[in-house]
Amino acid sequence: MKLLSDASEYALRAVVWLAYHPDEPQKVRQIADGTHSAPGYLIKVLQMLTRAGILSAQRGSLGGFKLEREPEGLSVFEVINAVDPLERIETCPLGLKSHGTRLCPLHRGIDNAMEAIQSIFETCSIAQLVKPAAFSKPLLETVLSRER
Repeated sequence: MKLLSDASEYALRAVVWLAYHPDEPQKVRQIADGTHSAPGYLIKVLQMLTRAGILSAQRGSLGGFKLEREPEGLSVFEVINAVDPLERIETCPLGLKSHGTRLCPLHRGIDNAMEAIQSIFETCSIAQLVKPAAFSKPLLETVLSRER
């Protein structure tokens, strides 16, 4: 089971990459190479993050993408919601009118699990993911290989 969409994964990888390079605007190719992301899809995700005010974009030879928010104040949840919001179960997914907003035990349990996951995403900052102990492949494989 895949918890996050490709768009959410790309967004998190890109934001962590940019948080690791705070003073250097990054071109799409640099971000794609560093995060093992497909450039054609990545650009769409970067544009969504820019529209959400998480990134800024500057055109030109000295341009690129930069993180607009401080990593300490930016949650994983905000990044995910900018590109592919988490869905909670508010009414019966099967469309049973007799259930309405009163979810059956299965769907209530699933929504409770989603609430717990959302809480984790809300309390985890991008800064926490940038700490060296948080690195994982392929998230920042290129950065790690350069440091060795």
